[in-house]
Amino acid sequence: MIRICSVEDLPKGSVLSADVDGTPLAVVHGGDDQFYAVYDQCSHAAVSLSEGEVEGCTLECWLHGSRFDLRTGQPTGLPATEPVPVYPVEIRDGAVYVSLTPSNGVNPS
Repeated sequence: MIRICSVEDLPKGSVLSADVDGTPLAVVHGGDDQFYAVYDQCSHAAVSLSEGEVEGCTLECWLHGSRFDLRTGQPTGLPATEPVPVYPVEIRDGAVYVSLTPSNGVNPS
């Protein structure tokens, strides 16, 4: 697990962009008060998801409006049809940690 930031640095409903060993991540404090990490690239248009909007447990791509479930990486709104990688997150000692092994079996392309 790799430390990304402190919990205080990521208010509820916000997204943080992080590059960990060359893997771009969008780390999200979801509307359900849980923390998530997904690959920071939309599977539809290859743009940064970390610039999108958080709504509940979804992250919306700012360019074409594709939405992704933060828990599964599955698209919940077109035009995206392919899932994005989701990474395990742990909160320890007030900090957000992420593993670079996708938990949903989807590897970055």
